Amino acid sequence: MTKPFASEADLADKKITFDRLSKHCWAFTAEGDPNTGVVVGDDGVLVVDAQATPVMAQEVIRRIRQVTAKPIRYVVLSHYHAVRVLGASAYGASEIIASEATRELIRERGREDMASEIGRFPRLFRGKDSIPGLTWPTLVFRDSIALWMGKLEVRILHPGAGHTAGDTVVWVPTERVLFSGDLVEYNAGIYTGDAHLSEWPQTLEKLRALKPRALVPGRGPALKTPAACEKAIDYTQKFVRDLYTIARRGVAKGKSLKEVYEAVRRRMDPIYGGFPVYEHCMPFDVSRAYDEARGIKHPRIWTAKRDREMWRAIA
Repeated sequence: MTKPFASEADLADKKITFDRLSKHCWAFTAEGDPNTGVVVGDDGVLVVDAQATPVMAQEVIRRIRQVTAKPIRYVVLSHYHAVRVLGASAYGASEIIASEATRELIRERGREDMASEIGRFPRLFRGKDSIPGLTWPTLVFRDSIALWMGKLEVRILHPGAGHTAGDTVVWVPTERVLFSGDLVEYNAGIYTGDAHLSEWPQTLEKLRALKPRALVPGRGPALKTPAACEKAIDYTQKFVRDLYTIARRGVAKGKSLKEVYEAVRRRMDPIYGGFPVYEHCMPFDVSRAYDEARGIKHPRIWTAKRDREMWRAIA
């Protein structure tokens, strides 16, 4: 039997949870589907990651309206992936904020990424006809920017490369709540198809140094204690290091991509194989790890055609 491509066969809706983490912060999570963060300030609302389509974003908006009538003023893009950004138009925000590196990646590969991701995971792109086009930030920054939402300070940081070259996190310092995007994922398969694997573990150390009390990862449940935050950072760090170590060893021995894929699965399946989207992620993850181990520093662009060619070759 042919293995289904990516997440084509993942059609079941997930249970949504909308948890309050602090006075101003909420987490919208859905059993391993992409998460969204919400910060309610004195004068408005900030959303971290927009969902994949304006139709999908309506569920986030509905949850926001259960806790506040304040206008949604800001949408922050943690990175460029279509599943995170293409729902942004639904919020009617006055500013869409991203790092300079994320804007450049949208320019370089946004259209290809949109077609690729819609093909990989159709359930997450319900209402794809509502997408008006690429989401472009209206406000970009290099390293960090501070927003004052009335008396509430919100810091938006680009701590370094990891999941992508442009990863952005949102930090509420007075409450020590961190919205990490896909720099941290927990109890889920970790997607590394566009990653900078050698840099990612050190970028995670910068997040650890913030000492968050609560953390909203890109996928997985919200973490509500300092110990749980540490555990999630460790989980992501170990996954990335194990993947890249196996790939480097394989490349050093002259192994093929298929052989490295099989070695990775033998090592990692027993640990991570039961988590959501693991089966989807691994072929893309190993392809990127194999490239980086061979010296390809800038991730190659995924297209719908390349996705399926790779899947047929190794999955």
